[in-house]
Amino acid sequence: MKTELSLLRIMGLAAALAVTARAQDGSVQTTAQTRGLSYTKEEEAPPPDIKNPPKSWVDPDTGHRVFRLTDEPGSDSNYFNVNPFTPDGKEMMYTVNESGDIGVVDLTTLKTRIVVRAKDQEHRPRAIVVGYKTPTIFYTLPTESSDPARAGGDREHASLWAANIDTGEIRKVLDLPSRVSIVTINADETLGAGGLIEGDTPRQGYGGRQGAPRGMSQRNLGEPMDKGQMMERRLAAHYPMTMFTIDLQTGKMTPLLQHDTNWLNHFQFSPTDPSLLLFCHEGMWWKVDRIWSTHTDGTKPMLIHKRTMENEIAGHEWWGADGKTLFYQLHYPHGMESSFIASYNEDTGERVWLRYAPDMTSIHDNSSADGKLFCGDGGFKTPNIFLLRPVVDKDQGTLGTDLIKPGHLEAEKLVNMAKTALHNAHNYRLEPNPMFTPDMKYVIFRSNFFGPDYAFAVEVAKAKTDQ
Repeated sequence: MKTELSLLRIMGLAAALAVTARAQDGSVQTTAQTRGLSYTKEEEAPPPDIKNPPKSWVDPDTGHRVFRLTDEPGSDSNYFNVNPFTPDGKEMMYTVNESGDIGVVDLTTLKTRIVVRAKDQEHRPRAIVVGYKTPTIFYTLPTESSDPARAGGDREHASLWAANIDTGEIRKVLDLPSRVSIVTINADETLGAGGLIEGDTPRQGYGGRQGAPRGMSQRNLGEPMDKGQMMERRLAAHYPMTMFTIDLQTGKMTPLLQHDTNWLNHFQFSPTDPSLLLFCHEGMWWKVDRIWSTHTDGTKPMLIHKRTMENEIAGHEWWGADGKTLFYQLHYPHGMESSFIASYNEDTGERVWLRYAPDMTSIHDNSSADGKLFCGDGGFKTPNIFLLRPVVDKDQGTLGTDLIKPGHLEAEKLVNMAKTALHNAHNYRLEPNPMFTPDMKYVIFRSNFFGPDYAFAVEVAKAKTDQ
């Protein structure tokens, strides 16, 4: 039996998911049960610390200037589809793992400051998103436990808070119902949304009331060593879930889906349409119909991508800046060597598939504010931060209706994430999660190639030779 890593690699879940194997009859089997871990022993620990890491350098392999944005060892930029930028595009939120603080980077001066400080380890804020309408960091805090035997925060109850980045004003928005967690805020900042497992559930593990253990150290995030196994167990559990919105003025909860035994996850409001919500059926991508959208008026959810062949997978979806275009990764089965950044426009129904080569594969991709550029964060086999330029094929008058527009992507390497004379090899248990700044001058990413996590920016334009 020959071990096949290609399917895993192109999934974008990298080594976090189970490795696959192909039998002589061509069937794909999971080997998570026989391997036991999704990562190798070498990938278990973060890279060694490099003292006094530089604040700026020109990558000798790519010619692009890289900036270390954060100074706190163990500080990270956001997940790739979670907005960290103020509406004017001048500042960016980041988080500090060890302390739990939430800070911002001034993208003009590249100076940082802390906006939300954690009271203690039991009262760490959990950042949600920066508002699209106002320069507000939305976050939740565990409430004080009413049980004298349970000192510190009550993980069953939380409250929603808002911190104004410009003024520093912090206010409580509302107390959340028991076990309710908000994970996205809509475009006009009137609604939050999330998912809730109904009834009694395990207190630990994926989808339980408390998150699964993660991270490589106090200063390093990173996916759990057995993430693939945990995801398989959670998917098989079929816990009934409710997907809901909550009014940020009144606290009224409105169910959008109830008693749904799919694993509902990755809720993302459109950045421009306050009523439009993207979500997914979580799990191994070939076992789920992943990408869905719905409206908050109760409109029936729509499946964005329906597979047409066995072992075809799609996922790691995100909103374009226009709030109408949904982007996602699409991968054909192993051996076909065809992967795409695909898109669907909610208004027009237009679909575009942009093919890219195997050596351009990333865990996550992202799009620029004008939708004319893409970036990728690479993976264990393709350790680079990529800039991707789309080339859409010219239609030759093809007969048919509602046809997909084809094209391809041309790649430029921005940052070498492998070991160099300046830094260690990046450990991809920490997914870099790339995103363009609103002015499209930089690609933001996080890395542990200096040992602890830091947030970085690389210039899209090549550095001048006299810099």
